[in-house]
Amino acid sequence: MVDYYQQAPSYHQPGYDYTQQEEEWDREGLLDPAWEKQQKKTFTAWCNSHLRKAGTSIDTIEEDFRNGLKLMLLLEVISGEPLPKPDRGKMRFHKIANVNKALEYIESKGVKLVSIGAEEIVDGNVKMTLGLIWTIILRFAIQDINVEELSARDGLLLWCQRKTAPYNNVNVQNFHNSWKDGLAFCALIHRHRPDLLDYSQLHKGDPIHNLNLAFDIAEKHLDIPRMLDAEDLVNSQPDEKAVMTYVSCYYHYFSGMRKAETAANRICRVLKVNQENEKMMEDYENLASDLLAWIARWMPWLANRSTDDTLQQAQQKLEDYRNYRRREKPPRIEDKGRLETLFNTLQTRLRLSNRPAFLPRDGHLIKDINAAWSGLEDSEKGFEEWLLSEIMRLERLEHLAEKFRRKCALHEEWAHGKEDALRSNDWRSCGLYKIKALRKRHEAFESDLGAHQDRVEQIAAIARELNNLRYPDIGPINARCQAICGQWDRLGQLSSKRRETLEDAERIAERLDSLYLDFAKRAAPFNNWLDGAREDLADLVIVHEMREIEELVSAHDQFKSTLGDADREFSSINQIEHEVEHLVTSHGLDRELLRNPYTDLSASDIRRKWGEVQNSVPRRDSQLQAELKRQQNNERLRTIFAEKANQVGPWLERELEQVLAIGLGGRGRLEDAIQQLRSIQRNVLGYRPNLDELERIHQEMQENFVFENRKSRYSMESLRVGWETLLTSINKTINEFENQVLLRDSKGISEEQIAEFRSSFSHFDKERAGLDPEQLRACLISVGYNIRPGRDGDAELHRVLAHVDPNRMGRVPFEAFLDFMTKENSDQDTVEQMIDSFRILASGKPFITADELERELPRDQAAYCMARMAPSREPGAPPRSFDYVTFSRSLYSQ
Repeated sequence: MVDYYQQAPSYHQPGYDYTQQEEEWDREGLLDPAWEKQQKKTFTAWCNSHLRKAGTSIDTIEEDFRNGLKLMLLLEVISGEPLPKPDRGKMRFHKIANVNKALEYIESKGVKLVSIGAEEIVDGNVKMTLGLIWTIILRFAIQDINVEELSARDGLLLWCQRKTAPYNNVNVQNFHNSWKDGLAFCALIHRHRPDLLDYSQLHKGDPIHNLNLAFDIAEKHLDIPRMLDAEDLVNSQPDEKAVMTYVSCYYHYFSGMRKAETAANRICRVLKVNQENEKMMEDYENLASDLLAWIARWMPWLANRSTDDTLQQAQQKLEDYRNYRRREKPPRIEDKGRLETLFNTLQTRLRLSNRPAFLPRDGHLIKDINAAWSGLEDSEKGFEEWLLSEIMRLERLEHLAEKFRRKCALHEEWAHGKEDALRSNDWRSCGLYKIKALRKRHEAFESDLGAHQDRVEQIAAIARELNNLRYPDIGPINARCQAICGQWDRLGQLSSKRRETLEDAERIAERLDSLYLDFAKRAAPFNNWLDGAREDLADLVIVHEMREIEELVSAHDQFKSTLGDADREFSSINQIEHEVEHLVTSHGLDRELLRNPYTDLSASDIRRKWGEVQNSVPRRDSQLQAELKRQQNNERLRTIFAEKANQVGPWLERELEQVLAIGLGGRGRLEDAIQQLRSIQRNVLGYRPNLDELERIHQEMQENFVFENRKSRYSMESLRVGWETLLTSINKTINEFENQVLLRDSKGISEEQIAEFRSSFSHFDKERAGLDPEQLRACLISVGYNIRPGRDGDAELHRVLAHVDPNRMGRVPFEAFLDFMTKENSDQDTVEQMIDSFRILASGKPFITADELERELPRDQAAYCMARMAPSREPGAPPRSFDYVTFSRSLYSQ
């Protein structure tokens, strides 16, 4: 017969199952009193550490378990399973029945109870009661200890040896003498909680202090009751079962502490990701709102293609538009790119953390932003060209109005008094010679009237053009034109009537001074020519091309070539005047006859106008030469812009091709590709001064009204679009590669797999616009994903589309495809993991208290949880307890 309480060996032989129940109990054997005392105290404390969870305890182990009630309660607490309903009677058979129910439950867990009967427990047999409690301890506290697949005792011993190996004066070889000096207990506490004691201050020669220090710390800070007496361990052989029981409490506490720490870390990680995602969502909404508000503020202004028909207002509007292009829009282009990057990064983070895709509020989707931006650019199209053409139209209107006023002034000057003269009846009191003179004079007037027909027609034509061009102050123009045309009609009628009257009087008047008539006939056309020449020489020089100024210079040279004939005509007219003077003087005629009866023109008028023409020719030469130099400078600007633009344009195209080649290459390390793209980005930003120089040249050209440049293959607008496209492509490609690195690092996917997925994706993405559903099916099959034909395959494809295209855009980008393929081949954090983590922190309860959250989580994370967790509705839940199950599910379904 084996004595269960015989002295334990100093070491445990490998392969021996210490948890195996002895086949027979020596009911008559005596237990060593010292060991009995140690075991009773240790086992009683161990039982009370569990019974206190049910609100009870025991004082005398062999007495308090006799009725079987607290024994059954102990088994329910440590197993977490209900036992059969106990008998409440106080008779002996009731107590035996309750103890038997406890023993049957122990046997149902695979434990053989040899020589332990209910009667011995009911009778208060100390040895049998201690044996039963040891059996329970072995089954429920020690048996589940498993270190490197060793038995429970060997595993617990190996755990102790590993934890205390680094400490001086500690050599754990057994569960009795190795623990007498107390250093092993202190080493276990210091290894897991170095903040509770200073191991370097302990001495092997003071075992009582060491043991009491370890027991006090364990009881106060680790919730492990004092199960051993320091004096008993030092003064007698320690009981191995008592020491194992006490050490197993250390094992279970520190093991549970590690699980709680792991669970707390997992919760913190998930909560941190959730907070960062919420911050990114808030940033996205704010940035989208700001961008849309800016677009809504500028679109009506760009869509308004009207002015108040004043040149000053049109020029101010042009300056406002240039300020919008230089200062307002460039920062918003960066905002738009940053918004797209933020949206893509947020979606990638949500997919990686197994969260649903982010869906912005109505009107804030990327497609809504792009639609608003497209509307803005549509409003921009042609705005600057319209405004410049409007300025040119207004300048032309001012020129025409000034020309109209000059012609009207000349005509009104000529027509002044003509109606009164034509209505005059002076012929009634004139003699024959005067009558003949009046007739001749009227013939000269009709000649002059015909010469002025062109000017009147020009006045009417200019007025019509001003009306067609919507000249703002058209009222006075039309009134003046109507007055001149009405007067012209009246002059025609009056002239005809006077001619008939003088023809009637011609039968009486025969004398005609041919010399005066000749003067009038020659002086009137020459005077008209002089007026036209004066008008042309005073005309403003407004041209926009070299061809126009060359035409003006040619016309002016041609005009100067006619000055010789005009000079001869001027000499002839002066000669007539000299002859008239000679006749009157030589024949002694009245000096009044020196006044030409046939015209109001005098030789002095002709001389004055001829002098003005001669003086105006050099001034006109100077004006034309100055304008010629300005147009030559404009040609120089066109050449400089063309040379610079024809360098920048191909450079932008080459850089864009290089970025597209890197984005579509799919070879090499992702970090190398990102490095290449960032190098290109730095080169591109360093190239910005070339574009700024082109902007400066372009602005100078516009200020000089240079609107066309046939020497350049690239316009300023196309270069701006090329620059913006290049920057957008670089940022987008870097963002795609960074998301792939994030995906690779978080999911453990290799770059070779990413390259394989990209190669397959690119093969089917012919249009570089993402995969449609049929292309996605073919691509999945090409990488080995099993999609069967028929309805089952269609259902599987719809499931895949729900992951890769949650917003139903109709196209699947490479990032979503890569995320799906990675998710299919890697583990994901789930809502079940989150619930299990909270359950560990709550010690298995269906709710968690505020104290447990604040103890296990950082202060900010605990506050975050309590602010969002609903109060627990579980029966018996204390105040400030929370429902962590619903909270965990909300994290994965928001």
